[in-house]
Amino acid sequence: MGAGMPTVTEPAEEPAVAPPPSGARSPCCALYHHAVELIGRRWTGAILLVLVEDGPLRFSEIRVLVPDVSDRLLSERLKELETEGIVARHVYDETPVRVEYELTAKGRALEPALKALKQWSHDYCPDR
Repeated sequence: MGAGMPTVTEPAEEPAVAPPPSGARSPCCALYHHAVELIGRRWTGAILLVLVEDGPLRFSEIRVLVPDVSDRLLSERLKELETEGIVARHVYDETPVRVEYELTAKGRALEPALKALKQWSHDYCPDR
C-alpha cells in the first residue's frame, strides 16, 4: 500500500455472546437492560401504548390520552423516543403548523410486547 494509506484489518470472527459454561448462569444482556430502562422510564410505556392504539397523534392528543403527564415531561420523552428511532416527528407546512408523532417500524415492533404487558396488567395488577 502507498504511504499515508490506512490499513484495514479484518477482525477474527467470534460469536456475539459466548455461551456460559455448563451449569453457569449468563449475566443480564446489556441490550435487554437498555431496552427495559428505556421503555420503563416514567410515562414512556403509556406514550408508546397510545401511539400503538391511536397514532399518529398530535402533542395535544397524546396529552389528553396520557392526562397526568406534564407538557415538559411529554416533550422530553418524545425527544428521547425520536432519538432512539422509535417515534418519528412529522411537521406539516400548514397554517397553523401541524406536528404529529407516530411510531417508526422499530416502534411498531414493540406492539406485541406493549399489548401483552397491558393484558398482564389487567390480569394481575389490582384496580387503582
